[in-house]
Amino acid sequence: MKERVIIAGVETPGNSENFLESMNELKNLTETVDGEVVGSVTQKREAVDRRTILGKGRLQDLATLVNSRDAELVIFNQELTARQNQSIADAVGARVIDRVQLILDIFAMRAKSKEGTLQVELAQLNYLLPRLVGKGVELSRLGGGIGTRGPGETQLETDRRHIRRRITSIKRELKAVSEHRERSRQKRLETPVFQVGLIGYTNAGKSTIMNLLTAADTFSEDQLFATLDPLTKQWRLPSGFQVTLTDTVGFIQDLPTQLIEAFQSTLEESRNMDLLLHVVDAAAPGRDQQEETVLQLLSDLEMDKIPLLTVYNKMDLLPEGSFVPTLFPNVCISALAKGAGAVLTEAIQKRLMEIMVPYEGYVSMSDVYVISRLKQETILLFNEFDEEKNSYQVKGFAPEKSQWLRRISHEMDR
Repeated sequence: MKERVIIAGVETPGNSENFLESMNELKNLTETVDGEVVGSVTQKREAVDRRTILGKGRLQDLATLVNSRDAELVIFNQELTARQNQSIADAVGARVIDRVQLILDIFAMRAKSKEGTLQVELAQLNYLLPRLVGKGVELSRLGGGIGTRGPGETQLETDRRHIRRRITSIKRELKAVSEHRERSRQKRLETPVFQVGLIGYTNAGKSTIMNLLTAADTFSEDQLFATLDPLTKQWRLPSGFQVTLTDTVGFIQDLPTQLIEAFQSTLEESRNMDLLLHVVDAAAPGRDQQEETVLQLLSDLEMDKIPLLTVYNKMDLLPEGSFVPTLFPNVCISALAKGAGAVLTEAIQKRLMEIMVPYEGYVSMSDVYVISRLKQETILLFNEFDEEKNSYQVKGFAPEKSQWLRRISHEMDR
């Protein structure tokens, strides 16, 4: 049975531009954890009330709505302090959580790998540590509804020293995992594998595109944060060029700082990409804001210098001729439509050739195995036997650090 929820938020001069989109997103986030939004309370103020976020009158309206709709939970769009949470809960007579706790709850649902689970637990403990005042009763009842998918009551005792010890322990475990990941990353960097990463706002369709290109069979439901743990698969372009394709966690506006810190090692996977596919839901009402959020996070993570191709997805949900792209270069597709894979692949190859270095040269008959390697490690566009030179003439595009640029060039100079 779904938990009955009322969402609440305050519009201030600082958040007025995207307030409606943010509240709608809060509703979608709530539905992602199987909550039923039965009401909404908003207020426009110069600043939030320091004690109860909402003003006295609107707080009373919220209490009345909770009672009349038999709501069990109130979720605030603003981050709440422990004191604010307690004051609001006392006033409305229902359990209260905030947007950050809700997102942490979704991540707890989605985490599957050991690293992902540890990262979520670390984020939850960092969130809860300063909010332990007055939480003893609530923390002893974890697991009973939205916002309660904590690491478990043994980790959430009100003894701060115990929680700090657990945080230290998790960081130690994550450091070991991170070091292993770094060794694996270095091995990949030493091999001539071109890396492509899927990034974008949550629910833009990254996992669907991953499946479209690689038949990876990843979870790709129409849900926020459907993918949490990064997945890397091999993908071969029609020319034979082999790359790795990595699907990552979706971004969201006001992504909790606890999560950015906790998922640093996961996000670092994307830092080493040679090309990023920025997947955008073309039909999203707040598309401009979503694009801005992703680009800002890329800048914050020092990933804004990586070559980008914007993939406008879900074009089938828009009236024909109504779409105007804002990011370039781009490709417009409907990932579920017939032929979308071919259109996207062609656009990716075109973008690859823009960021790669062209080469032209000859391969002797005694080195014919080189042609096979060129097909796998470069985009080989031309390959014909030249009887006059008794060699194969080759043309194509290679990654900037490719050994073949030097080798083919050397053959030309001989």
